[in-house]
Amino acid sequence: MSILIGGAWPYANGSLHLGHIAALLPGDILARYYRLKGESVLYVSGSDCNGTPISIRANQEGLAIQDIADRYHQEFIESFAILGFSYDFYSRTDSQQHHEVVQRIFLQLLENGYIYKKEIEQTYCEFDHQFLPDRYVEGVCPNCGHPSRGDQCDNCSTILDPLDLIDRKCKICGNEPTTKATEHFYFSLSSFQHELEEQVKKVRANKAWRENAIHLSERYLTEGLHDRAVSRDLQNGVSVPVQGYEDKKVYVWIEAVSGYYSASQQWAIDTNQSDEAFWNEETVSYYVHGKDNIPFHSIIWPSILSGIGKDAFPTHIVSNEYLTLEKKKLSTSKNWAVWVPAILESYDPDSIRYFLSANAPENRDADFSWREFIFSHNSELLGAYGNLVNRTLKFIDKSFEGAVSGNLDLDIIEMIQFRYGEIGHLIEQGHFKQAIETIFETIRFGNKYFDTKQPWKEIHENREECKNILLTCVHIIANCAQLLSPFLPFSSDKVKAMLNLAPFTWEPIEKSIYQTFQVSPLFERIDLNQIEIELEKLKLNAI
Repeated sequence: MSILIGGAWPYANGSLHLGHIAALLPGDILARYYRLKGESVLYVSGSDCNGTPISIRANQEGLAIQDIADRYHQEFIESFAILGFSYDFYSRTDSQQHHEVVQRIFLQLLENGYIYKKEIEQTYCEFDHQFLPDRYVEGVCPNCGHPSRGDQCDNCSTILDPLDLIDRKCKICGNEPTTKATEHFYFSLSSFQHELEEQVKKVRANKAWRENAIHLSERYLTEGLHDRAVSRDLQNGVSVPVQGYEDKKVYVWIEAVSGYYSASQQWAIDTNQSDEAFWNEETVSYYVHGKDNIPFHSIIWPSILSGIGKDAFPTHIVSNEYLTLEKKKLSTSKNWAVWVPAILESYDPDSIRYFLSANAPENRDADFSWREFIFSHNSELLGAYGNLVNRTLKFIDKSFEGAVSGNLDLDIIEMIQFRYGEIGHLIEQGHFKQAIETIFETIRFGNKYFDTKQPWKEIHENREECKNILLTCVHIIANCAQLLSPFLPFSSDKVKAMLNLAPFTWEPIEKSIYQTFQVSPLFERIDLNQIEIELEKLKLNAI
């Protein structure tokens, strides 16, 4: 089975924050899980280095667009590596190869009759003497009345045109823009109305998309799909590959999603393989992102794929709700955020991965609080998981010279065997919170088993039974480490090393003898004083 996993492309105009990681982490969990199963996996993403946000940041800092894109692309690579994201290929949208692939897609859509030219009215700033890209126009959403950008309302998810906004203002100078006639290319999105209606009906039946993606897609289809501009007057981006229009750029909403395909193509070149198996009707595909990206993956990308003759409709859309911070909405402009480079300086990446998995905004907004983060680390990772590993392996080291053998509890063998199918199904269906909670139920069961069986007494009364107890506890530990490896790869690798386990798979580990090696704590306790320290830093840095 071929598994394509596409993680949304963060804009290279600022550091990643925990909201980004909460939205993107499911992609890595899926990739790691399917590799354990032995499936053919292609996990791709990249930095969005084109478009308006990077231009805005470059203007603010008085730097070249390329400097900004290079800075944050490199920072993203480093942050994702420390967090253990296992991309098969991580790209960038300003690469020559990406530009060439996007231009080929554009020309295919043009040739197939899905792109046409049209003269339109576009917002123009008389003060700055330029046409304004959508994100350079701000105003009030006509649908819900909230402040909005000119491309999409973050509050109600309505896809907008800058001319739709009430009380329009130029983001550069603050003046009200005028309108001017200009010619642009349009994508015939309306041509795919019926096809998408049929596909979304099937998705509704099998529930392979998150409910928010199904609901929002049904809303767009009920309202009726409208043709959308596919070119814009921008400073940076992919040039329109039509003679006389080279100064115009391919609009970001069609260009960025095409990055999944361009990254796939580059991976194929780099590895001397074919990527065809990841782009057909047999492919199982997961698109992982926040809910603000839903229409681009559920409506626009499927239409593009259909328009170029790729029968690769997204089989799964994993679209998280939002992550809030200390009960308040994340705000990069107000610096109300936990920035990834900063948190990685002080905390274990598995602690971050655990919290964002166990408290993921899967079906509703979830909150990150420093109190809950630190308490969950101390109670679950250290107090439950770390405790079971440490108490069991230290006991074996001390009482049996680091080696234990015997007979496993048959009921526990059966329970562990069942867990693989149960947890695997939850991961495949995108229920990551429930999956990791089920594993931690097993860990808590292991601690209860240790307490109930009292090996510290049995060693004096029945040494062979003590071995059986400890072997069963190690059986739980080894299998929980393997089950947790898609979620917590670093601590799982530590357990693998301490027990000299074979490379992980998605099959139960069943051994009758274990040898321990250099047993050390999985996690360190975090001082509770850090809660107030972090809260104070957050408040001081907020604007």
